[in-house]
Amino acid sequence: MAARIQSMTGGTPGKLIFTFALPLMLGNVFQQLYTVVDTMVVGKYLGVDALAALGASDWLNWMMLGIVQGLTQGFAILMARAFGAGDRGRLRDVVGSSALLSAVFSLLLVGLGQLAARPVLLLLQTPGDILPNTLLYLRIMFMGVPIVTAYNLLACILRSLGDGRTPLEAMVVASATNIGLDLLFVMVFQWGIAGAAAATLIAQLVSGLFCLYHVSKLELLRLERSNFRLEAGETLRLLGLGFPMAFQNCVISIGGMIVQFVVNGSGVLFIAGFTASNKLYGVLEIAATSYGYAMITYVGQNLGARKYQRVRQGMRAALAIALATSVVIAAVMLALGRGILSWFISGTPQEVEQTMSIAYFYLSVMSWALPILYILHVVRSAIQGMGNTALPMVSGVVEFVMRTATALCLPLAVGEIGIFFAEPAAWIGADVVLVTSYLIVAGKVLRENAGSE
Repeated sequence: MAARIQSMTGGTPGKLIFTFALPLMLGNVFQQLYTVVDTMVVGKYLGVDALAALGASDWLNWMMLGIVQGLTQGFAILMARAFGAGDRGRLRDVVGSSALLSAVFSLLLVGLGQLAARPVLLLLQTPGDILPNTLLYLRIMFMGVPIVTAYNLLACILRSLGDGRTPLEAMVVASATNIGLDLLFVMVFQWGIAGAAAATLIAQLVSGLFCLYHVSKLELLRLERSNFRLEAGETLRLLGLGFPMAFQNCVISIGGMIVQFVVNGSGVLFIAGFTASNKLYGVLEIAATSYGYAMITYVGQNLGARKYQRVRQGMRAALAIALATSVVIAAVMLALGRGILSWFISGTPQEVEQTMSIAYFYLSVMSWALPILYILHVVRSAIQGMGNTALPMVSGVVEFVMRTATALCLPLAVGEIGIFFAEPAAWIGADVVLVTSYLIVAGKVLRENAGSE
């Protein structure tokens, strides 16, 4: 197991970042695979109404996941710093405190999710014919928040130590589990949309247990009872990193819910087309997310080791790799998008034609704007790795403003298709804030530590 742990404080930055991101990318492919299979099974076997119900749950579900990921990724910044500095005692304390905080917040989120699900869906004017299925799906998913939190924390622990391989293997196992259970629960047992939710949660549980097994094998993470405590100073540091990232994701998802509110007023076929492309959003973002994880670990470890010039070297290399990747993915989606979207859509020929037209237009818009999204992930993660999660949070607020303003105003000028430009507008707004912030933060870090390497 020790061989999987990787220091990113020496060697060629571009190679380190890419080789670290590659297994994360593959892991995300498998994670997206079971999301896509969920959508395919629901859309093809249960029909357009069920597909629309699944889509209407997207942003509320993503909000919960975003809060969990934000908290655990924030905690991982301190883990990477301690590992880069070679301070094993501090690393164990950070991991123990993070586990306690994660447990507390996961239980709070279960209660909050169950209380808020129906009122929020009604506020979003979710169509009455899909509301029961949407609410059922969300209630099941929200009950599984502790499972999702455990997996994300364990994966963040491994990534902070430079281990991208174990989360990949966990996702392979989870994907196979989810696909098998989807087919069993939905097509054989005929549990409907509840079966799709149950399959996803069980798959997450399997991936979490897989990561827990590998974490327990690490000698440097042999935790004792004394490591599981919430000392005031350390707790505030962890929350100071985790809360802004969770809030950032929360604000972004609120913007997404406003977009969903606008979409919900356009009829079931429009919702289904929007959902089909939205499920490919994760596929478009796979490599961007992986480069982001790599940058948080890379920057955190190098700052912990006081190797400040390597941060800038890594940033230049990551941007070049990310932009090249985004161009390749965009080209594939533009060329093969209609064929891929056809996997999700069923119904009468007229329904399929209308839904496909809506879905492919949205996919095309996102594909052309993809380099903007990749810049966003790399720059935001680099700033977070420096321990500054407030400025990325501000970028999340700007995303919210741009996404909301575009979704509410542009359709008034150009019709329903205006809603599809909300995402690119949000990415552009965030990039303006993030690039400016990175130049300021990186300059400050280097000036304050000039001559200390």
